[in-house]
Amino acid sequence: MRTVIWLLLLAGLAALAATLLGSNDNTVTIYWAPWRLDLSLNFFILLLVLALIAGNILLQGITALAGMPRRAREWRVARRDRTAQAALRDSIAQFFGGRYGRAHKAAQRAVAIQADTPELASDREFTALGHLLAAGSLHRLQDRVRRDEQLERALAIAQSAGARAAEEGAQLLAAEWALDDRNARRTLELLAQLPPGVSRRTQALRLKLQAARLAQQPVEALRTARLLAKHQAFSAAAAQGLLRALAGEAIDATRDVDQLKRVWREFETADRRDVLVAARAAQHLVALGVPEEARAWLRPFWDRLAELPADERRELALALARAVEGIGPEWLPRLESALQAYPGDAAIGYAVGRAFASRELWGKARQLLEPAAASADLESGARREAWLLLAAMAERDDDHERAGRAFRSAAALP
Repeated sequence: MRTVIWLLLLAGLAALAATLLGSNDNTVTIYWAPWRLDLSLNFFILLLVLALIAGNILLQGITALAGMPRRAREWRVARRDRTAQAALRDSIAQFFGGRYGRAHKAAQRAVAIQADTPELASDREFTALGHLLAAGSLHRLQDRVRRDEQLERALAIAQSAGARAAEEGAQLLAAEWALDDRNARRTLELLAQLPPGVSRRTQALRLKLQAARLAQQPVEALRTARLLAKHQAFSAAAAQGLLRALAGEAIDATRDVDQLKRVWREFETADRRDVLVAARAAQHLVALGVPEEARAWLRPFWDRLAELPADERRELALALARAVEGIGPEWLPRLESALQAYPGDAAIGYAVGRAFASRELWGKARQLLEPAAASADLESGARREAWLLLAAMAERDDDHERAGRAFRSAAALP
């Protein structure tokens, strides 16, 4: 298409020239004493055009000749820039390839080339990235002293140049490396210094979660895990398992009832409504010597037993079984209703049987504990406790043969 347009333009110019200059009889006389030169107007115009073209070419030649030193300097700078960029890319490739010594040398070479070229020294973000790569390589090589030196240089350069991305990257890497050094306190300090927007990023929250767990701060770890779950950093199943594990760690870390209640109040509503978390808290209350408080925490869940899935129902029953000491008569209707709703459930039978034994309803207790102790659906610890309780009940009735069978069954469990 471009060629057709040029041909049309040339044809138009040719037609115009033929029209204007074809019958042009005018002349141009040039006097240069004592000479006189007569030229046709057409020839004079042609000479004038050629002179203008020649002058333009001569001017461009002079300009190009005068600019050769500048272009040579720009070429040298561009070549050194390409060399520095190639060294930085080589450092990245070597780092991801696991050759950390070579990666460190390539990063140092890139920084050195830039430092030796004044025209490239203004690219401070490039320098910061080079130092970060060198620091990362030294971290992998366990050279902490030089790693920290490179990291400080990168951070200082990024801050002075206003390179926000490089500065935030350096801060996050510093926190990550402190965590790798098992220095949880330092990690939390570095994360606390991050700007609010950076501290809410998924990577920062992951580091905070790991640091809080390392520092044995389960409540803080639970809060952070809850934020990560809201950011969809885990799958739904993994998030639920992690939150339950962290809540359990927070519960187990308490040393008295007041501390446990304070931690329980710090939990979010979703944690307090989790049956497995409540069951673990109730068992810890039993270990602290307040089974009546444990039963009070379990009662709301027991009243909606039919709404719970099988695994949560089992954990709730096992937690109640450990909290039956001193159980009152107000629990009997609830226990009877559970038996009627789940007649073949080993965990329900075990919990209700222990409650009946605590109320000295020996006959009912034995009828429930014997099938529960023999059921493979019940965990071995609960089965062993059921056999031991049956053995104690048999000894109370002076039935030593039955007591012996119960003791042997308990001893045979893994």
